[in-house]
Amino acid sequence: MPAQTTVNLDYPPGATPFDADELASLIPGHLTTQAELNEWEQLNIGEGDKWARKQRKEILSEGFLRQLHRQMFGETWKWAGEFRKSDKNIGVDWLHIGVELKKLLDDVRYQINHATFTADEIAIRFHHRLVAIHAFPNGNGRQARMMADLLVERLGQPRFSWGSRSLADGNLTDATPIRRNYITALQAADARDIAPLLAFARS
Repeated sequence: MPAQTTVNLDYPPGATPFDADELASLIPGHLTTQAELNEWEQLNIGEGDKWARKQRKEILSEGFLRQLHRQMFGETWKWAGEFRKSDKNIGVDWLHIGVELKKLLDDVRYQINHATFTADEIAIRFHHRLVAIHAFPNGNGRQARMMADLLVERLGQPRFSWGSRSLADGNLTDATPIRRNYITALQAADARDIAPLLAFARS
C-alpha cells in the first residue's frame, strides 16, 4: 500500500524543504501533520543513537555516514542513507557531495593526527562542514550533531549539550530561541567565526 504523502508540513527557519519525489518516499502511511512526522522521526533517531553508541568501527568514513543516516531515518524515509540527487536551498552541488565529503574526512583525520585544534573545535568544525555539504535530502543537521557527539567522545570529551540537548535530541518542531541561536551560530561559522558555534554546543 503506498505511503500517505499529504503531510501538512510546517518548516522551521533553516530547514530544508522536501521536493515531491522525496516526500513521496515517506514510509509510514498514517502521518498527516508536521507534529506526527517529528514524533515518528524522533523515535527513529533515538534508535539510531542507540545503534551509534554501540559501534566501535571507524566513524570517519563515507560508509559510516551513510549507515548512521540510515539508522536514524530508515524507518521514516526510503531514501535514508542515500545522497541527495538535486540541489537545495543549502549545500554543495549534489554532483560534488562525494568529493567534498572525502576532503572533509581527510581534513578531520589530519586535524586529529596533528592536534591542530582542541577536541571540541575539531568536532564542531566537522559538524559545521557536514551541515554545509548537506549530503542527504533531509536530516543533515541532526545527523551532523550526532556525528559531532560521536567524534568528540572518541577524542575523550563528553557529548555536547547543544542548548541543553533539545537540538541534539531532534526537537526541531518550533522556531524556538534555542533553534534561532543555533542558526545564528551556524551563520557566524559560515563567515569563518567558529566561536559562537563552539559556545552554543556547550551551552
